[in-house]
Amino acid sequence: MKFGINGWVWTSPVNTVEVMRLAPHVKQLGFDWFEIPLETIGDVDYASVAEVLRDTGLGVSTCAAMGPDRDLIHQDEAIRANGINYLREAIDATYGLGATNLVGPLYSAVGRTWQQSADERARDLDLLTATLRELAKYANDKGVVLCLEPLNRFETSFVNLAAQASEIVDRVGERNVGVLLDTFHMNIEEKSLGDAIRSSGKRLKHLHTCENDRGAPGSGHVPWHSVAQAVKDIRYDGPVVIESFTPKVKSIARAAAIWREFESSPDALAESGGKFLRQLLG
Repeated sequence: MKFGINGWVWTSPVNTVEVMRLAPHVKQLGFDWFEIPLETIGDVDYASVAEVLRDTGLGVSTCAAMGPDRDLIHQDEAIRANGINYLREAIDATYGLGATNLVGPLYSAVGRTWQQSADERARDLDLLTATLRELAKYANDKGVVLCLEPLNRFETSFVNLAAQASEIVDRVGERNVGVLLDTFHMNIEEKSLGDAIRSSGKRLKHLHTCENDRGAPGSGHVPWHSVAQAVKDIRYDGPVVIESFTPKVKSIARAAAIWREFESSPDALAESGGKFLRQLLG
């Protein structure tokens, strides 16, 4: 199992300069994995960053940023096309960084919520399945795994539950499409975090961890022992990544509703959260 952290804990955008600065620091804090958000394709010089990560001894994954103009099931065909193009470029970036997992809500824009009839949902699922299948084939040629993340009801109305993400993965039917679960979102939506993890089983390829308030793991009321038992039950051995955000970056803070600091500093969040996770799962 690899323990990692997302660059959004400290800054946005996580560009080449920031990765060069943060990579040795992340390693020093005891992590062996670094997750790079791909807000704008081209923010990162993939070859030089990949070299730094290798030299630092850090594994790497990438995180998609699904903005309003990146949406695979939007009624506007141009927005759908832009979302597909962005994800193809994100797959290229993931490959260029030497990473395997491209993670996030790879279906719709974060923050878009809407009422759906059963027929409308069936139509959108058919559209998404066909699109993801083609993206998966493109990603497979580059050794990239697409990991779909359910979000809470305030950030999307389309995929809120592990069961919904699993349904999409099964419909797509490609080996390199899996599930990402996030303890923050699960704590809002799932009846049982442990059962959600167990129901995902082998589909679970990536795990995001933070507290009920998006703070350091272990500082709130997420039922961590239930999470740990479920991870053990399904023999999960993939990345375990802390994902949180700093209120100092206004655009990200507004999107994720981050209005205050969770710890005395991003370093404090990273250090205490990483220590807790290693004791819990290591």
